Amino acid sequence: MDRIDGIRAFVAVVDAGSFTRAGERLGISNKLVSKYVAALEGQQGVTLLNRTTRALSLTPAGERYLAAARRVLAAVEELDAQAHAEDGVLTGRLRISAPVAFGEMFATTLTRDFTAGHPGIEIDLNLTDRYVDLAAEGFDLALRIGQLADSSLIARRIGQAEAWAVASPAYLNRHPRPARPEDLREHANIRDSNTQNPGRAIFLIEGKAVSIPLPGRITVNSAQAVRKLVLEGEGVALIPSFVVAQDVAQGRLQRLLPDFQRPQLDIQALYLPQPFMPPRLSAYLDHLRARLTPLLKAPRPDS
Repeated sequence: MDRIDGIRAFVAVVDAGSFTRAGERLGISNKLVSKYVAALEGQQGVTLLNRTTRALSLTPAGERYLAAARRVLAAVEELDAQAHAEDGVLTGRLRISAPVAFGEMFATTLTRDFTAGHPGIEIDLNLTDRYVDLAAEGFDLALRIGQLADSSLIARRIGQAEAWAVASPAYLNRHPRPARPEDLREHANIRDSNTQNPGRAIFLIEGKAVSIPLPGRITVNSAQAVRKLVLEGEGVALIPSFVVAQDVAQGRLQRLLPDFQRPQLDIQALYLPQPFMPPRLSAYLDHLRARLTPLLKAPRPDS
């Protein structure tokens, strides 16, 4: 067995969560996947995976081996990509992480629109609001929204959005419309726990950044779930403009406090520092900047 086949099978099993799904991903039988992994373990002299009838899990040795295995596969893919680079043909796999609501709304742009122009590229789009570890989990790129913690990752801004304060007409029929940001203290605020500080919001008031408390009984870790609750008249919420722009344009929601600016939310693409940028990754970043920016310009209610 070629050791690369064993490494590729091992990583596929970890990513897919089973030998069967790994086989489907690799285009081989689950028995052959199991054989490759077992042979790799024999070559290394360690057990990499705990196998039970119900689940698979990494052993401590497997956890240590996984990061190195991903680096080896990345290097092999890069050699293949460079071999085709002179022909202008992009090949290989891109593993992308993106927030759930954002990824669901722009999945076509993030995947199909790029692969349509590059038939040799495969994209694995993983939607999660969790901050993934790019190196340990084998991601080429992570898309994140808002302020980022200090990091050794390289960040490129691919767009901007704003979190709009919104409420449904039904809610506003029962409650006074807030005239100033401070009025949000008197409302039922539906908070998104994915934000840096769900219980407060920054508004620019007379040129100064002011932190406003957002009291409320419901906090949800999903922008789409927050949107649904607001549509049902449960309260007021701050939601990224690209999530609710169509609702506002069509009158299902009303934008509140439009005269009070809020800090822009940077939408950034993060990747690991590397001496040589893979051509497929560079092309994908260019694609995001060119295609996402127009989509993120939210339609106005009168459009």
